[in-house]
Amino acid sequence: MAFHEHSPTNDAAPAPNLGQPEYVLDAADTRPMLIVLHQETSTPGRVGQVLQRHDIRLDIRRPVLGDALPETLDEHRGAIVFGGPPSANDAHDYIKAEIDWLKVPLAEERPFLGICLGAQMLAKHLGAGVASHPEGYAEVGYYQLRVTPHGRQVLRHWPEMVYQWHREGFDLPRGGKLLAEGDWYPNQAFQYGPAAYGVQFHAELTLAMMHRWTTRGHERLRLPGAQARRAHFDGRGVYDAPILRWLEAFLARSFGRRVTAGEAG
Repeated sequence: MAFHEHSPTNDAAPAPNLGQPEYVLDAADTRPMLIVLHQETSTPGRVGQVLQRHDIRLDIRRPVLGDALPETLDEHRGAIVFGGPPSANDAHDYIKAEIDWLKVPLAEERPFLGICLGAQMLAKHLGAGVASHPEGYAEVGYYQLRVTPHGRQVLRHWPEMVYQWHREGFDLPRGGKLLAEGDWYPNQAFQYGPAAYGVQFHAELTLAMMHRWTTRGHERLRLPGAQARRAHFDGRGVYDAPILRWLEAFLARSFGRRVTAGEAG
C-alpha cells in the first residue's frame, strides 16, 4: 500500500474562471437510483434524503442478504455503493461478486459513486491495492481534506474537513484521477473514466448515524489516530454545513443534468 507523507496540494483559493456548468437533480429521468448497502440495518443516510427530496426513487439492494445486482443499469439512473464493516479484501462470495459486478457501470459508462468500502471496491476492481496504514492509524472523526486541481475542475467548492470512519484505504488505480487527498490516507477521492467516482469519507452521515456508529462501534474510537466521541459531535457543529453543501452539489454533478443557458439566465 503506497501510503506516504507528501507536500500538501496548494489549493488556498479555487482556480479562477473554471467555466464550470451548473447541474440540477430532478425527476425528469424517472428511473430509480440503485443503492447498494452492506448491513440489514444500514440506510443511505443523507444521500437518500437528498435524492428523495428531488423525487428520485431508491432501489435498495443488500447483496449480503442475497439480493441480486442488475446485469445492466439501463433501468437505473445510476448506482451508489455504500460503506460497511466488511473489507474489500474479505473472501466472502458476495464481496467478490460485488467487486466483479462493478464492470457493469464501468463498461456502460453509467454514473457511479462508491463511498468508503464502495470506493475501495472500485479501486480493487481496477487493480489497485486496499490496505491499512503501515503504522496502524485509523481515521475516525473529522480530518482535513485537500483538493487537487482536477478536483476543482470537477466541483469548485469542497469542504476543508470531512467525516471519516475507516482503517483501510486504497491506492489510486492506474488511469484514475486524484480529486482530493489527506495525510494518513493520501487518496481520498478519485475519478475513473467519465462517470465513476470513489470517495473515502462519509458525507452521507446523519446525526442519528453518528450516534449509532459511535455507540455500536465504540471500540473503533480506541484505534490509533481515532478521535474521542465528544470530538465527533463537536466537529459536526462546526464542519457539517459545508459537507452537506458539497454532497448536494456532487450528487447533482454526478447524477443530475446540466442546466441550459436559458435556465441559468
